[in-house]
Amino acid sequence: MLIIPAVDLKDGVCVRLMQGRFDDVTRYGDPFAQLRAFEVAGATWVHIVDLDGARLGRPAQHELIARLASETSLRVQCGGGVRSRAHVEALLEAGVARVVIGSAAVSNAADVRTWIDSFGVDRLCVALDVRREANDWRVAIQGWAVGSGVTLSEALAAYPPSDLSHVLVTDVSRDGALSGPNAELMRDIRRQRPDLQLQASGGVSNLDDLSLLRATGASAAIVGRALYEGRFALEDALAI
Repeated sequence: MLIIPAVDLKDGVCVRLMQGRFDDVTRYGDPFAQLRAFEVAGATWVHIVDLDGARLGRPAQHELIARLASETSLRVQCGGGVRSRAHVEALLEAGVARVVIGSAAVSNAADVRTWIDSFGVDRLCVALDVRREANDWRVAIQGWAVGSGVTLSEALAAYPPSDLSHVLVTDVSRDGALSGPNAELMRDIRRQRPDLQLQASGGVSNLDDLSLLRATGASAAIVGRALYEGRFALEDALAI
């Protein structure tokens, strides 16, 4: 299982939000320093989210992301406000290795499938941020501010096996909360779609959580706040 440290960007600074709330922000400083630290620790990928872009519905920190991509050997997976083919192209041209598509992947799945076909299944990742509602998992969009009315199963069904490889699933209720990952949710997705490279996000607080996610069959785990708050060292996580 791949360990991918996360950098969330707001106003050019590395931050973390609690459950996606922009009024509950913890600042962690210089993103360049964070990427250098991840690189030294032995990471091979970094997950960057343009929070300003997610809020505006268009990438908002393009120049910063391009600099980050060019000044590190880490492969950059990046999203936040990606709503059009032009947004995808701009990020790829900026040096991003894989573009993450969230809201558009749910509200405009037909177009997103054509982008995946054009750029390749390894260059795009569909992000599904979910909340438990009425005994089902439903996808939140537009920076988690709006309910899409689409269930997780329906969102996955919009992408047949040949049309998608990478999917990132976040249990919004656990994001930034250090409350442990939703292993059962990840197991359910693996049972539904064993063809997918599943990235698990939300709740990781210790090394045992990473072992638990690996046991679910997740291909990667996104780790953020636990690293910034020193719950464990990235080197130890990578050793797992």
